Amino acid sequence: MAYKRMINCVETHDGEPMRVVTGGVGHIPGDSVYEMMQNLRKTDDSLRKFLLREPRGYPPLCCNIVVPPKHPDAAAGFIIMEQVEYPMMSGGNTISVATALLETGIIPMQEPYTEFNLEAPAGLIGIKAKCENGKATEVTFKNVPAFAVYTDTVIEVPHIGHGVEKVTVDVAWGGMFYVMADIRQFPWVQLEPDQGREITRISSLILKAAQDQLEVAHPDYPGVGITISQLFGPTDDPNADIKNAVTVASGEVDNPSTWIGALDRCPCGTGTCARMAAMYAKGELNLNDPFRHQGLLGVVYKGELIEETTIGKYKAIVPTITGCSWIYGFNNLVLDTTDPFTEGFTIGDIWA
Repeated sequence: MAYKRMINCVETHDGEPMRVVTGGVGHIPGDSVYEMMQNLRKTDDSLRKFLLREPRGYPPLCCNIVVPPKHPDAAAGFIIMEQVEYPMMSGGNTISVATALLETGIIPMQEPYTEFNLEAPAGLIGIKAKCENGKATEVTFKNVPAFAVYTDTVIEVPHIGHGVEKVTVDVAWGGMFYVMADIRQFPWVQLEPDQGREITRISSLILKAAQDQLEVAHPDYPGVGITISQLFGPTDDPNADIKNAVTVASGEVDNPSTWIGALDRCPCGTGTCARMAAMYAKGELNLNDPFRHQGLLGVVYKGELIEETTIGKYKAIVPTITGCSWIYGFNNLVLDTTDPFTEGFTIGDIWA
């Protein structure tokens, strides 16, 4: 049987399913991983759709393309793909990529710790993996600087209901721009998996309102705006400090029928960095304070702010995040020569 395309994948999760592509993609032009990502985004988005849409994907799935690094200090590069965008950085995906590279032997594992750098579109990411009996039991990464753009800012959010018309939000960069709101502003909903539909509805409404009302710009990445929303609140788990739910869009937020999305199943690495940046800006978190961020499934990421810096006009901090990922399968994805759906497909029953 001849196929138009065959791609080799390592299937991982840390709650959130995160596919790691290790072969079959071919050469992607660019003098940096950022340029390689831009090349895909601008000239050929078919690979992202092929990997993430049905029948090979579903709304919450993320994907990473392992590529040759361009930075001389990096052991490997990776391009992050989600349902509507190419993120500059993703924490959960970084943990999964590092785990897949180590546990498949692409990067040699050393016990008790293996240290190396990965090149993301956002730049060089330091990795320190705790390794035992061939398993990466814990991965810590040093992220790009995070910073808050808005704190405790009131925006108008129509259509939420229950008498709520305005919402207080923070907006921060943690590798992506997040708009974040305390769940206690919506007393009829709790951060629990069985309330996912209402969480995504509220989150998507907040995202659209923030995009319309709050101007943001990253000094180094023109045109990158707010793309993700996060609800956060208290937890009764003694092993965590804050619980959160991040909603990832699965389509364009342009009319009421698309005010849905997919919930991140993990605590979200860049979302944790953004949360810490906002807390730091408000005096709620200090340098070197431990921070434990819990996702809807109970998975916890450990964060820490290790140094101050600046990004353009913004006072920024450098965060680290620690988490764990698990390999659950290996996959060869193919495209039959007679398959008419060369980029996959979506249907409005579960997709925005």
